[in-house]
Amino acid sequence: MSDKKIIKGSVIITQDQKYGIMQKGDILIENGKIAAVAEEIEAGDAQVIDGSGKIALPGFVDAHRHNWESLLRSSGVDWTLEQYFTAVKKILGPAYTADDVYFASYIGALECLDCGITTLFDWFHNNNGPEYADTAIAGLKDAGIRAVLGYSNSIYGELPVSSVPMDYEDFRRVKKQYFSSDEGLMTIALASRGPQFLDFGMVEEELKLAEETDTFVVMHVGDGSWGKTHPISRLSREGLLKSNMTFIHCNTLADSEIEQIGELGADTVSCPEVELNMGHGFLPTLRLLKAGVQPALGIDVCTSIPGDMFGVMRSMLAGVRSVVNNEGLLKNESIDPLPLLATDVLKFATQNGANACKLGKKTGSITPGKEADITLIEMDSLNMIPMNGPVNAVVEAANPGNVDTVIVAGKIVKQNKKLAGVDLAELKKKADDRARSLYQRAGIAEPEKWIPPVYKEGD
Repeated sequence: MSDKKIIKGSVIITQDQKYGIMQKGDILIENGKIAAVAEEIEAGDAQVIDGSGKIALPGFVDAHRHNWESLLRSSGVDWTLEQYFTAVKKILGPAYTADDVYFASYIGALECLDCGITTLFDWFHNNNGPEYADTAIAGLKDAGIRAVLGYSNSIYGELPVSSVPMDYEDFRRVKKQYFSSDEGLMTIALASRGPQFLDFGMVEEELKLAEETDTFVVMHVGDGSWGKTHPISRLSREGLLKSNMTFIHCNTLADSEIEQIGELGADTVSCPEVELNMGHGFLPTLRLLKAGVQPALGIDVCTSIPGDMFGVMRSMLAGVRSVVNNEGLLKNESIDPLPLLATDVLKFATQNGANACKLGKKTGSITPGKEADITLIEMDSLNMIPMNGPVNAVVEAANPGNVDTVIVAGKIVKQNKKLAGVDLAELKKKADDRARSLYQRAGIAEPEKWIPPVYKEGD
């Protein structure tokens, strides 16, 4: 059979201004790329994928996740950010083996694909030796997802303010061994702890390493009380603020710092469901947009929230609107129009995410010439009928159970709601066994009842 594939007869949300939304159209895929988008394309010898009754959209981009924490799923639903620091960075992270990292990386990436996420930024900060980085990469690769490995420090360098250096030589090894080219499914970034969490002299060393190796930098800023230390201003004063950086969270940054990011043209990623639950601060979305910054979206940690983009999109809308609507009530004023729409948020979850991962020319929209990263969402279930608007339905009505087909770089990784080549029952048994063993090594007898103490600097 030909390498060509064609998706026939779907509603297409292209996220490309030229093509817009097509109520019924075809997508031709050749050599892993989108070859054409039109109302009707002759299939020829292409493999036909039935798109009728489905919405085709670019695969979601999760622009920030600590994927190695997949073995800790839902354990921190009732933790604050400070409790999370104690639990994950002092107790559970050090209990991981390299094999645990592989398995968590693998099942976390599979979950992404199952939920229609085709690109994952994996911020890897349980990097406790060369074998840990190797197994994290292997897990992502074996799952078949498009990924950016955010190479970061060991778990032992995570507690702020740290003076534990990143393994600079291993970073060079990993980049040379696995990422000598940007043409594959996987690329690399340097995930710096930044001035909130790291001795500033070491921040300078990490950024120097990134510059020497031509690697873009991603950094946490403006999360919780640590974000009030003016990290962006400090970087700016030292001449270290660069346009190719991506900043995560930004909740408690000063307005002037957000304006600096906008003037610079750097990217940002918001993780609204985590931020609202764990005390990062109110969402900075409207301040970012006012400064000309188009945010991306991330899940962040599955210890506390689900791993799908649908909940994150809804949290973004609700989080922004709750504040605006409350201000209107206090002033006895009507809000008209709403300052954030479903169309905005879907862009955050697709093209903006690709931009934040420095993959905007490869993915993020259904555009001829881009990689064929496509998700098909079925429209025939009760939560999707009647179909009164595909964007609104994807953002506010859909859930992971509606994800029918997922394609990464032209390869079908999920079809008819089943992941290709995955034995879910076997994975569940392995996951349960590994999680049980991990908690035993960490000395946690009853994970479901455990509320860790609040972390305080100097503990």
